Amino acid sequence: MAGTLAILPLAGTAAAQQQAQPKVLRVALTTGIDHLNPFTAGLAASTQVGRFIYEFLTIPSQDKAEAAPALAESWTTSPDKLTWTFKIRKGAKWSDGQPVTAKDAAFTFNRMLTDATARTANGNYVASFQSVTAPDDATLVIKTKTVQSSMALLDVPIVPEHVWSQIKDYSDPKTDTIPVVGVDDGPYQITEYKQNEYVKFKANKDYWRGAPKVDELQLLVFKDVEAAVNALKQGEVDVINRLTPTQFDALKDQPNIALNKAPGRRYNEINLNFGVQNSENKPIGNGNPVLKDIRVRQAIAQSIDIPTIVDKVAGGYAQPGGGVIPPIYSAYHWDPAPGEARKFDLAAANAALDAAGYPKGRDGIRTAPGGARLELRLTGHANRAPDQRLAQYVTGWLHDIGISVKQELVSDDELNDRTNAGNYDLAISGYANNPDPDYSLALHTCAARPNAQGKGGTTDTFFCDPQYDALYAKQLAETDPGVRAGYVKQAQARLYSQAVNVVYDYDNALEAYRSDKFSSFGKQPQPEGSILEQTGYWGVYGAVPADASAASSDSGSGTTVWIVVAGVVLVVLVGGGIALSRRGKSADDRE
Repeated sequence: MAGTLAILPLAGTAAAQQQAQPKVLRVALTTGIDHLNPFTAGLAASTQVGRFIYEFLTIPSQDKAEAAPALAESWTTSPDKLTWTFKIRKGAKWSDGQPVTAKDAAFTFNRMLTDATARTANGNYVASFQSVTAPDDATLVIKTKTVQSSMALLDVPIVPEHVWSQIKDYSDPKTDTIPVVGVDDGPYQITEYKQNEYVKFKANKDYWRGAPKVDELQLLVFKDVEAAVNALKQGEVDVINRLTPTQFDALKDQPNIALNKAPGRRYNEINLNFGVQNSENKPIGNGNPVLKDIRVRQAIAQSIDIPTIVDKVAGGYAQPGGGVIPPIYSAYHWDPAPGEARKFDLAAANAALDAAGYPKGRDGIRTAPGGARLELRLTGHANRAPDQRLAQYVTGWLHDIGISVKQELVSDDELNDRTNAGNYDLAISGYANNPDPDYSLALHTCAARPNAQGKGGTTDTFFCDPQYDALYAKQLAETDPGVRAGYVKQAQARLYSQAVNVVYDYDNALEAYRSDKFSSFGKQPQPEGSILEQTGYWGVYGAVPADASAASSDSGSGTTVWIVVAGVVLVVLVGGGIALSRRGKSADDRE
């Protein structure tokens, strides 16, 4: 049969030819990627990279955001809830061919227990661990000192021991190199990285859930959202999030562009530098000492008009802020009661500052005891239109109560550096929440503050308060969901009362994608959730190219195309939308 060509069933041939071309998903990012070390990554985009390339013991499910199997097939706890046993799935492999075992998970957690730098991003999850062992390759045993209600959702990427054990200093730049982070086991495998410019991936054909339908994934960083929107219109990128309300509305009538509006899992805030300290209780940074006075902080908080921010800054695509858990997680969300809420009242704020001994000068700006003028710096993201508008409103409101504001909008990296070092007075910030409230609450504990070297913790406000910490400990140790929710809400109320931050809104996820290139994405939660910045990888893992969707329709259920040359099968394509080899998640901008 030399030279003979045989083609058997021809259904879906055109689509099959299209499928021969690599499917590339290009994601436009308008936030920076500071580095790729999963132990220290804090910016949202950097954290997302970790979700794409590393598997977790469990991940929040796509529909209800509850714990679902991942690297661990199952898990059990002892009657006293102090010992957790995870059964690790067999057959998973690292990209260099080494098997993924329980020993990798044990190494990951033990490194966090013994290395302060390794605890930077997710140290709260191991704070009560007593020991972590791997009796065999398929069994991981974690013993805790106290009951820890977050054990079923440990948001910690598991890394390969044979690679990361060779690195002694986790602040070493080599932790950002492809030979290190490129040994991975998630749905995508990293292939190329340039700081604050792009990250490129290829589909993991051996992924235990099945390979994504997309062959290549690219995260492309844009300096501003407008440039990213233009790239979307021109077909240079395929999906974008963090759209402004104006941009979102303007895209409604654009051809080949579909929109997605989803409840957000972020809280947005203005942090007040109340005289922050590190974990050794040593003052750090250059914050204005006037903000140590809670009366000044409360007056500032009373001068921020949240309804106006929701209407004018968020364009109505947000909900008014209160506590640090957004309404999407309704069981733990807290809003101040009418008697506790700070209502926008410039007259009352002025009266409070008068009574506190901060008189206005002839120019309308107040002075502190000793004669220092009340002049504050407001820092935020230079590349975000909402920050620019918010800064204008806040500057005006604070001027009306006798406080001068200097706006200092800077790059993501610069803002991150300033806030981590305490070099700010007021800072526009925000964090994304996980389904379990522990992470968001932990950001405001004493233990979250960095050490003298700036390592070992991820804090939001630098808050350190015994009453708050006691409530945090109670919620973490409580296994009754209703009782735990009560402690979670009490902790948020305590944080609110101290006016170290003002949560002004929970913005919607405003996203757009090229409908001529992709027919659907894996939303979380289903069916109306977000595509990007999930507590998982469902969005990019579940991306369905438009031509793949068409091929599914054309070829019917399970149509197979065989191409045979000289009696040898060269290509096998499976239609019907599912192919065994091609199946289709956590500052400034922190996770």
